[in-house]
Amino acid sequence: MEIEEPPTLRGLFSLAGKVALVTGAGGGLGGAIAEGLASAGASVMLAGLPEERGLTVAYQRLSGLGYPTATVTADLADTSAAPALVEATRERFGALDVLVNCAGINRRQPILDVTPEVYDAIMAVNLRAVYFLCQAAARSMKDHGGGKILNIASLTAAIGLAEVSVYGCTKAAIAELTKTMAVEWAAYDIQVNAIAPGFMRTPLTDALWDHPERQSWMVDRIPARRGGRPEELRGLAVLLASTASSYISGQTIYVDGGFLAGSPW
Repeated sequence: MEIEEPPTLRGLFSLAGKVALVTGAGGGLGGAIAEGLASAGASVMLAGLPEERGLTVAYQRLSGLGYPTATVTADLADTSAAPALVEATRERFGALDVLVNCAGINRRQPILDVTPEVYDAIMAVNLRAVYFLCQAAARSMKDHGGGKILNIASLTAAIGLAEVSVYGCTKAAIAELTKTMAVEWAAYDIQVNAIAPGFMRTPLTDALWDHPERQSWMVDRIPARRGGRPEELRGLAVLLASTASSYISGQTIYVDGGFLAGSPW
């Protein structure tokens, strides 16, 4: 009887021949995740806003490294963008195996100051767009033997932080939505998981880290004693996009330097 050779570790984590669509690819986290997937062998479609300079920068970096990549622009607040992004990816690379929902917006305001317009704008990008892009991607994956969906949640899915009430609502909803999608789509061999970053250092959080009191608060409570780097999400993203995670689904995994584990006295 011939014994089947187990895959090597490199094979388990390889994304060779896979196609990934990454939204928010012009941002610090999205760009880092896209590069991680590309370095593992995936062809990557980078999605962002038409005026987003970071999208061009990300494309130039990945293509300059020799990775197969392309860009597509869309306003995710428009629900018609979801099927169009999936179709654009399939037209360019022939398939869609991995979806990463990294696009997101935030407005730091006390609850008493939040207007319906601000509420709707955050909900449209952070939750509604994710919902319908996952739906469009899953329809494609269902017909082609399965796939992987990675949603980007946040530490605010687990704790409450002042002045980010609407953002926190969307990220808590992402964690719950991830579970439901994992249950419904398991029959199609689609695994759905969420990555929840803690306090990361990106251009968009420079103001937060440059604020002396808030920086002190964060560093005092993070056991790692520093903010996270975007590239520190790459390994987990590759795991969740690869066959190495074929039995992991419905999970929200926190990458927070130990913040939720506790803090020193």
